[in-house]
Amino acid sequence: MAVQSYKNHVRWLPAFHFFAVPVLLLHTINEGRHLYASPSRSTAFAVVVAAAILTVAFLARTQALQAQNRLIRLEMRLRLQPLLPADLFARFNDLTVPQLVALRFASDGEMTDLVRTVLQDGTKQADIKKMIKEWVPDYVRV
Repeated sequence: MAVQSYKNHVRWLPAFHFFAVPVLLLHTINEGRHLYASPSRSTAFAVVVAAAILTVAFLARTQALQAQNRLIRLEMRLRLQPLLPADLFARFNDLTVPQLVALRFASDGEMTDLVRTVLQDGTKQADIKKMIKEWVPDYVRV
């Protein structure tokens, strides 16, 4: 497995991103073409079903990511409690989920300064990841 860094940490799920979604999207477009060429209740319903299947695929992915984000929030609460001074940890709820997702890639040694900066500046997810000096990889992601 390649060493993980900011440049290569994005997780692509080939079966979803490069097969299922393109096929379902093309199918929905094709059903729309059929509706345009030959309007009927049957072709209209086929468009609705195709759009529903595409929606289900996106919902399945987003719900899995939402569950992962909840776990990351819990993981980061447990990880930060012993690392941060009490006054800084008291502001844990001020951190957004995207900020916590980014912070989880930071090493323990740089965490306090990063959290302080993020809370002061409202730093965005991508910028937090770029600020990390010692990347802690995460290979177990949805």
